[in-house]
Amino acid sequence: MGNPLWAPWRMEYILSPKGGTCIFCGIASSSPEELAARLVVCVTDHAFVVLNRYPFAAGHLLVVPHEHVDGLEKLSAEAYTATFELVRASVTRLRAAVRPEGLNVGLNLGASAGAGIAEHLHVHIVPRWSGDTNFMPVLADTRVIPQALEKTRDYLAPFFADLPGVRLPALPHGGAP
Repeated sequence: MGNPLWAPWRMEYILSPKGGTCIFCGIASSSPEELAARLVVCVTDHAFVVLNRYPFAAGHLLVVPHEHVDGLEKLSAEAYTATFELVRASVTRLRAAVRPEGLNVGLNLGASAGAGIAEHLHVHIVPRWSGDTNFMPVLADTRVIPQALEKTRDYLAPFFADLPGVRLPALPHGGAP
C-alpha cells in the first residue's frame, strides 16, 4: 500500500467539538499571542486576515469582517467598504509574498453554496500556480501544503504591516520571520 501521507493537523478538527461560539468572533479583542495561535495575519478596525486552517493551497487566506453576519447585504456600509478594501490589500500583499500565477477570490454564501462557516461571512483568497492541482486530490483526497501554517503566518504578517491601523499578531522572538 505504499507510504502513508500524514496530516496530523486534521485530527484536531476531527476531534474538536462542533458548534458553540463563532470561531471568527472576538478577534478584535484578542492579545497578540492569541492572534498568532489563531493564525491571524493582521487585524484592522473592521476586519481581519487569517490563514485558513484547512487550506486548499499554501497561503489560503480568509478576510473576515468583525460584524457577525451571514450575508453581504447585512454588513454595515462601513464594514463592507473596509472588508473589501482589505480583500484588495490582501491580494496585493499575497502576490508580493508568494508570487502566485493566479488567485481565486470569492465567497460561499450559505451552507448549500459550500460555506463551512455559513453564519459569519468571510472572503477566500487562494493563491494558485500551474500544476498545483496534482494527482494527490484525485487519488487520495489529500492536498499537499509545503509549509506549516504557523510558519506561513509568520512569513505573511510583515507584508501587512504597512496597512493603516493594522495590528499584527505576535511573531517569534518579537521580530520578523
